[in-house]
Amino acid sequence: MEGVDESFDKQVKLPQKRFYRQRAHSNPIADHSFDYPLLPELSNWSELYPNIGSRQVEFADIGCGYGGFLVTLGETYPNQLAIGMEIRVKVSDYVMDRIKALRQRHKGKYENIACIRTNAMKYLPNYFSKHQLEKLFFLYPDPHFKKAKHKWRIINPTLLSEYAYVLRPGGKIYTVTDVRELHEWMCKHIEEHPCFKRLSESEAQEDILTPKLLDSSEEGQKVTRMSGDKFMAIFCRL
Repeated sequence: MEGVDESFDKQVKLPQKRFYRQRAHSNPIADHSFDYPLLPELSNWSELYPNIGSRQVEFADIGCGYGGFLVTLGETYPNQLAIGMEIRVKVSDYVMDRIKALRQRHKGKYENIACIRTNAMKYLPNYFSKHQLEKLFFLYPDPHFKKAKHKWRIINPTLLSEYAYVLRPGGKIYTVTDVRELHEWMCKHIEEHPCFKRLSESEAQEDILTPKLLDSSEEGQKVTRMSGDKFMAIFCRL
């Protein structure tokens, strides 16, 4: 387990994913029951981050799954706040319970990460103000293979304008998938948007997160076990 040291409380058990299993896909267009702020300034982030102070959330992991990369992100940037956004009920419950257990096992740590259940395709501007975010992550998103469902994809021209709004100039979008067609789709649409430019291979390799993007998430580890391909791209907000 990430970040385990000799000081943890052995009585605190980490949640087991087998008790939080849920179907892999969720219809982002369907009506779900969510509580969300009407405006970003009405978000009560102090409920999620014990020592938030005057800081704002700067990283958002969209569709964070079981939280593997979110935990890695919190360890890599201990002084910055990261939020995982997950639409599936049981999966988001698991991440919340995981973070709670990690905080209990490692006093003073993991207080910079949190998870909320929400639909980022609909409510992202309700949580973040203009240019608030430094990084947005889309790791192994649902490919929605059928052409009729391409409008459900988390990367599309309309949503890219929202991402450009919440990302600060110089901020980054990170994408990873094991589906070549989806990789090409995402790259095409992001590169066509006037607010984004793809980093070169050498520039991407200089990013501190590049070695962590492919395998930190549970989905990435699954692809590795199955010897699947992985495709990564990083884009800068102009």
